[in-house]
Amino acid sequence: QVQLVESGGGSVQPGGSLRLSCAAPRFELGYYTIGWFRQTPGKEREGVACIASDNSTYYVQNVMGRFGISRDNAKSTVHLQMSGLKPEDTASYLCAAGLAGSNCRTGIGFDFWGRGTQVTVSS
Repeated sequence: QVQLVESGGGSVQPGGSLRLSCAAPRFELGYYTIGWFRQTPGKEREGVACIASDNSTYYVQNVMGRFGISRDNAKSTVHLQMSGLKPEDTASYLCAAGLAGSNCRTGIGFDFWGRGTQVTVSS
């Protein structure tokens, strides 16, 4: 069982930045595809960004150029650097771990999920 713990959420003004972290203590994340997803009430879960074991990345169109995903395998941590935040980025952000072939758009195939960290963007 993989435990994933997200951190770094908070409230920022539009245009601000946040850095989310997904940590898996005592677990080798390097073999997994790690995805960041966001969820808001009444909307479907949205895949935001993924990084595969070979460090290839995926970003949903509406965050390209603003968000960056990276991994530190030595620390079993994956980061999501978010800049140029917009009110529509407001959501609970969850990280998930899955093997190769997991669907970064829908989250299908990701076996392990964190509980999420809230990001609120408002003026």
